[in-house]
Amino acid sequence: MEIPAHIKNEYPFESRWFQLGSDRLHFVDEGPGRAVVMLHGNPTWSFFYRNVVKSLSGDCRCLALDHMGCGLSDKPQEYNYNLKQHIANAVAWIEHLGLDKFDLIVHDWGGAIGLGVAKALPEKIGKIVILNTAAFYLDRIPKRIAFCKTPIIGDIIIRGLNGFAGPAVRMAVSKRPLKDSVKEGFLLPYGNWADRIANLRFVQDIPTKPDQETYLVLQSIEEFLPQLSDHSILIGWGLQDFCFDEVFLEKWKSLYPNAKTLEYPESGHYILEEEKDTLIPEIKRFLVD
Repeated sequence: MEIPAHIKNEYPFESRWFQLGSDRLHFVDEGPGRAVVMLHGNPTWSFFYRNVVKSLSGDCRCLALDHMGCGLSDKPQEYNYNLKQHIANAVAWIEHLGLDKFDLIVHDWGGAIGLGVAKALPEKIGKIVILNTAAFYLDRIPKRIAFCKTPIIGDIIIRGLNGFAGPAVRMAVSKRPLKDSVKEGFLLPYGNWADRIANLRFVQDIPTKPDQETYLVLQSIEEFLPQLSDHSILIGWGLQDFCFDEVFLEKWKSLYPNAKTLEYPESGHYILEEEKDTLIPEIKRFLVD
């Protein structure tokens, strides 16, 4: 996919690729030093971490993955887009890179995927940054997202009308609108029905019943989380998030009472956009100092 110049100015990184079977995963690999793995959620991509990469890449090796079906990664139409597979893909990528140790930054679905990676590779995990996400089950799906899980209707809304990624560039911020080039950057990889396959599958994969595979995977991750309590953890949270609200934040704080927690009362889900000048320097101090 050709990235227009005005978006390339926002996201000025060399594209790198990892072959996974017949499909390719796209990722960013910028800078020297200790590795920092960044895992995004839905409907974002590694573009979400661009300002973190710019800030950290002088001191750290910044590795930001596009999950299968997301960003510049391939978008196979017949694929097992579920939590277990996304974790397996990220683990295979990390093992391909030969990382002995890495820090972790997670957001949205990246929380469940990233902490699933931590469960698979516990000896490799260093510091952890948690941003408006969950890696445990809470029965708190917003009605507008639950509606998008409806068969056929969800396909039309998300894949046909871009009714997930499109509204997100407005609804995921609270203090001020995103500038046009940033909106276009978030939406660039999701331009048509085929491109939005993972946007839909992520929504469909939100677990609601204990007999679902993803529910069981998420449960196993939640049971693992206390094993990370001796790690250095930073929590950054936009309190205006309509999806991952304060109930999720309180759950994280109960799991990791010694974590450093930064709360931003006026900011929403895309916390790295609204708090670029406040949270990202805190992340840099936390990871580099």
